[in-house]
Amino acid sequence: MMTNLFSIFDPTSSTMSLQTNWLSIFTGLILIPMNFWLIPNRLLMTFKKIFFTLHKEFKTLIGPSFFPGMTIIPISLFTIIMLNNSLGLLPFIFTSTSHLTMTLTMALPLWLSMMIYGWINNTTHMLAHLVPQGTPPALMPFMVMIEMISNFIRPITLSVRLAANMIAGHLLMTLLGNAGTNTEKIIMITIILSQILLLVLETAVAFIQAYVFSILSTLYSSEV
Repeated sequence: MMTNLFSIFDPTSSTMSLQTNWLSIFTGLILIPMNFWLIPNRLLMTFKKIFFTLHKEFKTLIGPSFFPGMTIIPISLFTIIMLNNSLGLLPFIFTSTSHLTMTLTMALPLWLSMMIYGWINNTTHMLAHLVPQGTPPALMPFMVMIEMISNFIRPITLSVRLAANMIAGHLLMTLLGNAGTNTEKIIMITIILSQILLLVLETAVAFIQAYVFSILSTLYSSEV
């Protein structure tokens, strides 16, 4: 019996310890290297097409400051988040991306490294970025405060957005699952069909949130 609805996201269980739950992060990474030692199959070709498409999009977003190898970090972030989101939809696999421990660990060092690099190497550009072009002189102090606040909350919004979207879908599926006990057959069938549709939606959300996280991190790096 759950003490509350959010206890389904507890990383501990009766059969698995805390450490083995968090090892689910590396489950997808264990399966990937086998493809590189075999004859290229459809799965590997699909991943290559996705990565090449992402590379082109990230290259366009970064703009003139692009240099070779700059898209490795956002593509790696997309892969890790996508695998963890997708594996979390399977039964009895811990969803690490529904915890701020995981999402903030990815967002905060990335944002902090970009800020340190930008303020050390492009100080004038970073100061100019605090005041949008065409701002009236009377509003400049307020715009500087607003831009600084929006800049500081970027790692929080990145991490909370990903964790909240993962929690929302899992929580709704849990509510539907608990409502299906001791009900009539028609209602049971309706709940099962709703859960199947919700599972399809959550699969799409798993890919979309990985894409949003990597796109936003690329946009933030292009500003630096």
